[in-house]
Amino acid sequence: MASDLDRLGSARYVLLTTFRKDGTGVPTPVWAARDGDELVVFTAPDAGKVKRIRRDGAVTVGPCTWRGLPTGEPVAGHARLLDRAGVDRALRLIARKYGFFGWVTVFNSRLRRRGSGGPGGIAISFPGG
Repeated sequence: MASDLDRLGSARYVLLTTFRKDGTGVPTPVWAARDGDELVVFTAPDAGKVKRIRRDGAVTVGPCTWRGLPTGEPVAGHARLLDRAGVDRALRLIARKYGFFGWVTVFNSRLRRRGSGGPGGIAISFPGG
């Protein structure tokens, strides 16, 4: 049986849920790629999910459709923000996994965020592997 990390790492989209101070979940469908024992995601560095992760790294992640409709059970994890080298690695992994569309999306993100330090990145680990 495939591990949660295998299942989520092979999913086309995952629903990343971060939590507000009051505990309300904020789900966002994102692309994710496996990086060893973690999933990596790229995002705008000023996105709400980045602010929520900076405050509290508790997240849930589950497979979903491109519209964010869950297609499987979510798994609790811990998210951390990546440094510049980690973001660059995440962008390469995303571009590789998603092919031409991944490459175009990563290129556009770098281009749009050129003056603001570039895109941000998130690494998600799961208890027990």
